[in-house]
Formats: sequence, C-alpha cells, structure tokens
Amino acid sequence: MAIAHRGASSYAPENTMAAFDLAIVMGARHIELDVHSTSDGHVVVIHDDTVDRTTDGSGPVAKVALAALRTLDAGSWFGHEFTGERIPTLDAVLGRYRGRVHVHVEIKGQSSQLSHQTADLIRKHGMVGEATITSFQIARLQETRANAPELTTGWLVADVTDAVIAQARSLGLSQICPRANRITSELVRRLRAAGFVVRAWGVASEDLMRQVVQSGADGMTVNFPDKLIAYLATSTASRG
Repeated sequence: MAIAHRGASSYAPENTMAAFDLAIVMGARHIELDVHSTSDGHVVVIHDDTVDRTTDGSGPVAKVALAALRTLDAGSWFGHEFTGERIPTLDAVLGRYRGRVHVHVEIKGQSSQLSHQTADLIRKHGMVGEATITSFQIARLQETRANAPELTTGWLVADVTDAVIAQARSLGLSQICPRANRITSELVRRLRAAGFVVRAWGVASEDLMRQVVQSGADGMTVNFPDKLIAYLATSTASRG
C-alpha cells in the first residue's frame, strides 16, 4: 500500500483537496488524512490541534466553528499557487473520493464524539470497505471497535512490545503501524504471524522508504507517493 500521507504533501499543502487530487494523479490508490472536531461538531481534515501552522488563522480547531474555518486560507503557506485552498470537511473528502481511493483516517482529536462521527460518515458514504481508522490514541480505537466493529482499524505506535501485540489482539485490531525506522524483516514476520497487517509511518527519506519495502511490510504512509510507486514498479519488474 502506497499511502499518500496527508495527500501528496511533499508537493502540495497537506490535508487539502489539492494534495489528495495530486496523489491520485501520481497513481496513489490510498490517501491518508487527519481529523479534528470543530466547536459546532463538524469533522474537519487537519493535522494540528490549532490552525496556526497550515492556515492564515490562529487558535485551536476545537474552538472555531466550521463557517469560520472555511474562511481560512490553507494553501498559501505552502506556495502562492495554492492560495485559496480550504480546510475540507471529512464529509466532502469522502464524497469526492468514494470509489477512487482507499481512505486512511487518523483520529487526532480527543473526543469520543469524533470517533463516532467519523464512523458514521464512513457508513453514510458506503465506504466501510474503502476506509481504515487509525490513531495513536488507544481510546479512540476502543470506541471505534465498540461502535463500528465492521471498520478496519490500525494502531499507530512508536515501538512494538508484547503488551502492544496483546492489547491489539484483544481489541480485534487489524493493523499494527510501527515507526518506519523500527521496522525489520523479523518484526514484520512476528506481526504477520500474530495476524496483523504491518503498515509503517514516519518515512522521512527514500532510503527509509526502500528499507520498509525490503522488510516485507504491507504498506506505508509517505509524503512523496510518486517515488514509492515508481520504486515498487521497478522492484516488481526486476523480480519478474
């Protein structure tokens, strides 16, 4: 799985339609995004707790209403050609990409309401088979498993321990997602034997990208999906 991390975020402003569209043009069939809740209960696609880094606004996402968020420029910080890009809602993203890509939704916000709303939106768009819920927060995954056991779920972790494996198994999680620089062939075999899909995060360089592929992992999130797709094509051709 070549998963475009926040879209093709090396080339376009992260978590915007521009970044997702570009990832698809590059050949990605998986996109990853992050979600928070607004003050009036809408699910929006943004990574940080605040709008400061990626828009021309300031303040916590959770204290701003959707109407106000929609006025913010989420593109010019990255490049003038992206001026006018907006923070999208999860509803809009799912509606735009249904049937085109598999969407990996990382729950960032820290409320049970967000977990429920995210699952409900995926159901609304008929994308249960085209979406995966991930989080570093085990509580958000517990809520998802309780409310929407039909959804694929993955736990983002820095290190894989016996306790992580045991807890993931007890919750019925489908994926364990370690930091890329901790992934080895041995770890992949161990997690596969335990019944998990192995997906890496934190792929900061092409060298690390190649290392993850060579470990036998099932996928990774990457800011430069074009390079991963090209490498996978080359690797497949050489094996053929």
